[in-house]
Amino acid sequence: MTSRINQPDLQKPMTSKDPENGLAEGKEFVLGSRGVLAFFTLAVLALMAALDGTSLSVALPIITEDLNGTAIEAFWSGTGFLLCSTVFQPNFASFSNIFGRRPLVLTALVFFFVGTVVAAVADNFTYMLVGRSIQGVGGGGLISLSEVIVTDIVPLRLRGQYFGILASMWSVGSVTGPILGGGFSQSVTWRWIFYINFPFIGVGTLAVIFFLKLNIIPTSLAKKLAQIDYIGSVLFVSSTAALLIPLTWGGVVYPWSSWRTLVPLLLGAAGLALFAIYESRFATNPIIPPTIFRNRTATITFIGSLLQGLVLWCALYYLPLYYEAVKEYSPIMTGVALFPETFTVAPSSIIVGIVSTKLGRYRWAIWSGWAISTLGLGLMCLITPNSSVAVWVITNLVAGLGLGFLFPSLALAIQASASPETLSIAVAMFSFFRAMGQAVGVAIGGVIFQNRMFHNLLAYPALALMAAEYSQDAAGLVQVIRRMPDGAEKRDLQVAYTDSLRVVWAVCCGICGVAFLMSFLTKKYDLDRAMESSQTLRDGKREGLER
Repeated sequence: MTSRINQPDLQKPMTSKDPENGLAEGKEFVLGSRGVLAFFTLAVLALMAALDGTSLSVALPIITEDLNGTAIEAFWSGTGFLLCSTVFQPNFASFSNIFGRRPLVLTALVFFFVGTVVAAVADNFTYMLVGRSIQGVGGGGLISLSEVIVTDIVPLRLRGQYFGILASMWSVGSVTGPILGGGFSQSVTWRWIFYINFPFIGVGTLAVIFFLKLNIIPTSLAKKLAQIDYIGSVLFVSSTAALLIPLTWGGVVYPWSSWRTLVPLLLGAAGLALFAIYESRFATNPIIPPTIFRNRTATITFIGSLLQGLVLWCALYYLPLYYEAVKEYSPIMTGVALFPETFTVAPSSIIVGIVSTKLGRYRWAIWSGWAISTLGLGLMCLITPNSSVAVWVITNLVAGLGLGFLFPSLALAIQASASPETLSIAVAMFSFFRAMGQAVGVAIGGVIFQNRMFHNLLAYPALALMAAEYSQDAAGLVQVIRRMPDGAEKRDLQVAYTDSLRVVWAVCCGICGVAFLMSFLTKKYDLDRAMESSQTLRDGKREGLER
């Protein structure tokens, strides 16, 4: 992906008198009007993808009744988007190295548009499932490529603030999605969850065509097709899907001990092992170059990205259940109750990005982020059924602040440690591990909740007989609790629910503590490095590099 002509020394500081770094002599880097519009387009598309990934969850009961669906069909409609979004992210980054960024962004938009149309007009769950899966493919491409393109148009030293903005888009979309989904499904129709995407898609497509003009890769179509790692792509997608599917349904659709859960888990693990062997020994142009894992800082940061996604998604999944089951808030009020955490993530991401740009350092934010996250998740263990609004607001603020620190700082660590040739796929894998952490986080939280809920209910004679049934699904138990009449039995169930979630928070706290210790293995790299992408903004004047 790098230019082979006049490549600068990676260790040169990016000064105003060093034109090889992509800066005109005596000038200061400015993204420029066209670059700003291109980045704004990417940020909005990332927000749209995040909104769509979370907006359907609260509307599923209404959709299930309207389409005469089953619980399993509703489950797959909710998780299909996340699965497809996760497994196809590396493919989009790899193919964009071959065919160019803009064609792949437009391809992702086409997938997203087609999936949105199919889901919007669905009159049964078969069409809904197909639509959501196609949407997920496009959404994964948009999320992955938006981060990759930032590395094409902005120097490393300045990327923190841009990644902070992208992270804020993701967090805002994650929290407002359920609110919009609940509002549309209750007040208008659930189909508006999909209709609302059409203006974004239309404007986004035009903006990509007119503003995202990147340099074109000058090779023939035949040569480009020959560069595709067909075997590696198939192995990776199928193995990752086989691994993630049982992680999403384990303990919900089928027990963890069921062969339906264990067999795909084992097949997925074996497939990924085969994929690793093929990529390292046989692939001519591997979709995921093994070299990106040979750098200690990159490996530690990939693990950190997975753990951050795990902890954040665990909180975003199980905190709403606490508000709905124990506090008995409505879906919309539950979304509002998440603001202290989600709207702390957004500004803290931007602030850390700006400060890292000024200082030229990123490790301080990684260490601070994990330390504050550990404290915040520890404080969440103090939440009880009787906790006041002030208590859960403060605890969520601390956790959100820490997790927000990690978005831009981990991204900078990955980019600083990657070679120019592997930068785009390293950024995509960073996004992939974060998304994978989301699926793993919900699965781990579900296992912990089920085990603790079962044992907690055995302590209440009136609830002991229902312990096995009630402990199976944290989300399903919410409706059971809300339908129960007020009384001692309902109160005991809410206490057991809170006590079970407390163990989930404790495990997340421990994970953050381990990640904090691991983060000290992160190496310091110079951020004053040149842009070496062959797909920078196209123009004779190199707009965006001159003021």
